[in-house]
Parts: sequence; C-alpha cells; structure tokens
Amino acid sequence: MDKNFLNDFPILHSRMNGHPIAYLDNSATTQKPESVVRSICGYYGGCNANPHRGVYELSVRATKVYEDTRRKVAKFLNAKSAREIIFTKNATESLNLVAYSYGLNNLHAGDEILITIAEHHSNLVVWQRVAQATGAKLNYIYLDADGNLSQADIDKKLTPRTKILAVTQISNVLGLVNDIKKLSAQAHEVGAIIVVDGAQSVPHIPVDVQDLDADFLAFSGHKMLSPMGIGVLYGKKKLLEEMPPFLSGGDMIEYVEEQTATYAELPQKFEAGTQNVGGAAGLSAAIDYLQNVGFKTIERIEKDLTSFAIAELKKIPYVELYGCDAANKVGIVTFNIKDVHPHDVATILDSEGVAIRAGHHCAQPLMKYLGQNSTCRASFYFYNTRRDVERLIEAVQKVRGIMRLA
Repeated sequence: MDKNFLNDFPILHSRMNGHPIAYLDNSATTQKPESVVRSICGYYGGCNANPHRGVYELSVRATKVYEDTRRKVAKFLNAKSAREIIFTKNATESLNLVAYSYGLNNLHAGDEILITIAEHHSNLVVWQRVAQATGAKLNYIYLDADGNLSQADIDKKLTPRTKILAVTQISNVLGLVNDIKKLSAQAHEVGAIIVVDGAQSVPHIPVDVQDLDADFLAFSGHKMLSPMGIGVLYGKKKLLEEMPPFLSGGDMIEYVEEQTATYAELPQKFEAGTQNVGGAAGLSAAIDYLQNVGFKTIERIEKDLTSFAIAELKKIPYVELYGCDAANKVGIVTFNIKDVHPHDVATILDSEGVAIRAGHHCAQPLMKYLGQNSTCRASFYFYNTRRDVERLIEAVQKVRGIMRLA
C-alpha cells in the first residue's frame, strides 16, 4: 500500500472556496513537500551568500550547496559530466539558450528546423525567431488520429536539410509520450541535433539522457516539487563548448580587458550573474524526495488516476475528450463540456474546490489543429488520490445545470 503522501504537503490540507482542495493543475506547477520548504529555509537561514566569489565560510557553504546540486542533477539524468548541467530560471530560458547560442550561430538560409504541432510555445516561438533571423525554414510534424506524431510526416520531413529537431517528450496538452530515443537516432542519421523539452517528462518518468542520446534537454524545477525560478539545461559537452555565452556579466568570464573578454569554462560560461542557490537547494531536496517515492510508484499512481478519470468522463455524454485513447499517455486528461466555455467550467470547478487549468495551455497551434480555441485540463501527480478524481467528476456533472443547460 502506498504511503499517504498528502501528509507531506501542508497546502493540500487547506481549503479553497470552503472546500478541501483537489489540486489537479500539476502540469502547470506542483506543490512542494515540507522537506523541500525546509531545505530552502535552511539555505537562507544557514549559508546564504554568493557562490564561487568568496573564500569566507558562508560563500564556501553556498558554493557547496550549488555544485552538489549540479552533481545530483547530472546523476539524476545520467549525464556523463556535471559540466553538462547548466542552471537556468526554467525550461523556457533553457530552450532560449539553445535557440540563441546554438541556433543563431549554426543555421543558415536553406537549412530547416523541424518541430511538432504539439509544442509548448517555449519550444515553438524561439524557433520561429531563429528561422526569421537566419533564413532557415520552420517545418512541422503533425499528428495521427490518436494524437501521436505522424510517422509518415517524420519520415517525409526529417531530411539532410534538417539541422535541428525540437520536440517535447510529453505533450503538456495531450499527455502523450514521444519516442525520443527513436527520434534521436533518426535525427542523427541525417546530421541533425535533437532538442528535447523535458518539462513534462522529467517529473513523471525516468529520463536517461545518454540512453536517449539527446543533444539538449530542458526542464523546470517547479514542475517536480522544487521552487519556481530554478531550471536546467542538459547539453552534450562538445556542443556546449563550441557555443558562445547566452548572457554576459559576472561569473561567466575568465579575463576582461577594456575591449575584449575571455569566458569561463563550462558550466559557468552560461551562468552569468548571481544564481538562484536557494532554488538549487530546493531542487536537490526535490530530487531526493522523488527518488525516495520512486518512478515506478509515480507512474503506477498516475496511470491509475488517468485511466479512472477517462473512464468516468466517458460516461458523461456531453464531455468531449482529446488524445485519451492512446496507450502512451501520462497523467493528463484534456476535455471540454459541450456548449460551455472552458473558463466557465474551471470557474465552476473552482467554486467546488477543484483546481484545473483552462485555456490554450501555451499551445495555440495545437489548439487550432484540434479545432478548439481552448480546453480544460486535469493533470495528476503521485500525491493525488481517487477521491480527487471523484470530486472532479462530481463537479463536472454540476456544470451544465449551473449554466442552465441541463
């Protein structure tokens, strides 16, 4: 029997609009266990100082927290070296770093960038801008009837002209898992690199960057129990060494003269300015917590909740589901209620203490492809329970009556 994880998350014992909270917006951000909160407070209360810049004890402690976390992240992802781990604010900044430091310096007119129609704007708009700046062409992989990437599209559009394949490992709208290992092999076969958005995968499934053979992979700490403002870019050392800095300032330099500068070695070259060491402390504690829970447990709980939610929603005739018939699905159920705007649905569910996300989910091209302006999204994590799903269903069943459509 699983541990009662709710006991580790005080916020989940509070109330929302007079009801116990059923928090089902985990794809946006996750709640934080007490151990993570303690770790952050412990850092600021016991060793707050700028890392790398002082020989006094507090600075040495801060440096140790920061660099120990880097080594822990490298082991967590099975990177070859901790020097391949770059700390950023979030996955968005990580993807921007790749786009501007690698993309702008390696693409030319006539080259092609290949992404999917299911990308979050973070892994879409940046490539639009790189294409506009370099004269490269931006191409899209579309979906099959189940919502998975079209293999015919991949085979047709991934060509020797393709220099970058940028793809999410798990869609933040449909929750479908892409076969990154297979896509990496196909990309490398034609001489392209692969950039992986791991924001929705790293918190939910084991991610081994060497096994995937990913060239770059980005994720955000706040989607995996750690605080906002800390993210990671993994990049193969050879590629990172060849790239110019993304941001300039303190701590990313070796020597600075009046007209010139030389840059620090990896990873400091990409970490200008004072970093979020408190966030790193929280990320370290979050990794410890997740490893203690175990990904087998996380996957099993999420699969049970997702299957239960889909089965119950399918019983309601006025509910439309999206991407819910595929087997390769993780923790996300996307739906609409006939004749009711998703924002109205989310507002009514909020009044019942059920927190879901409604809107375009930063994936407007995918929404258009699905023929929708917006959708409702319930997303689960291991601390959710079947009772949370039951409350979702109970609230959904009230919506049309409240809207006087029943």
